[in-house]
Amino acid sequence: MKRLKFNQSTWLIATVVLGLSSSASQAQTPASPPAPPPPDHPAVTAQGKRFTPRTILARNMGTKEDQETQFPPHKIIGNLYYVGTRTLSSFLIVTPAGNILIDSTYERNVPTIQKSVEQLGFKFSDIKILLGNHAHGDHQEGDASVKQLTGAQVMAMAEDVPALQAMKPGGKEHPVDKILHDGDPVTLGGTTLVAHLTAGHTRGCTTWTMKAQEGGKTYNVVINCSLRSPAVLTPPIVDEFNRSFKVVRSLPCDVPLGDHAAQFNLQAKYAKLQSGGPNPYIDRASCKVEADMEEAMFHAIQKEQSSSKK
Repeated sequence: MKRLKFNQSTWLIATVVLGLSSSASQAQTPASPPAPPPPDHPAVTAQGKRFTPRTILARNMGTKEDQETQFPPHKIIGNLYYVGTRTLSSFLIVTPAGNILIDSTYERNVPTIQKSVEQLGFKFSDIKILLGNHAHGDHQEGDASVKQLTGAQVMAMAEDVPALQAMKPGGKEHPVDKILHDGDPVTLGGTTLVAHLTAGHTRGCTTWTMKAQEGGKTYNVVINCSLRSPAVLTPPIVDEFNRSFKVVRSLPCDVPLGDHAAQFNLQAKYAKLQSGGPNPYIDRASCKVEADMEEAMFHAIQKEQSSSKK
């Protein structure tokens, strides 16, 4: 297998030094002027690795090239496929009644996602429903373009609708055809996804769950929304995160995924998939790893913020 030109330590340093403020701005408020990168403190250790707010963002976003470069499209499990880039996830769920796309990412990435869908042998025009994880440009900026190309019905969590409506790449109005609420099911062609409100990163951050079949067995898939804390925690955001960590930990999970590829070790799992053997995406041991790291960081930011006020 030819190795992708994607060295985590290399792009992590390069991103922090050269391109992080641009990526951070795009991930948070794409219409706003560039913001400074997040602080390089506090630090937490999880799974033997040291993280700071800055390195977490760098890990998630990578370089501009990572954000835009197609990752090999492939089946994850059952009727669920990866069609995103090196660092920005996009998932395709295939059903007999049409397909569901989760996360359009940046508008400039829509042709790349379309290419991935078609390379898998599916028609982009067969996408009937478009969902998203949360209202940041790196996940849902391309919604209007996908709708224009496919006619898909765009569904979004109620709490994220105002932020989505403010997202207007090239002046395009952001489509929202159906408003969802916590616990709502989205069903197409015999496949049901359930929307779980896991707010904090955004007001309507949505973790999706579904069941997938492989080898005569049924597996619980969790497509996590980011649990990355902002630099400043207000009381309402603290309440949201406290609730969201409990929700995420309560979800049955066999296949953990996320809105950024690094959150579920996409590159390493794809490499294992090519070598044969058990499906590496079935990874119960990793279901709470991201939540553990992000909750540790959340509490560290809380502690640092509280100490600074004394």
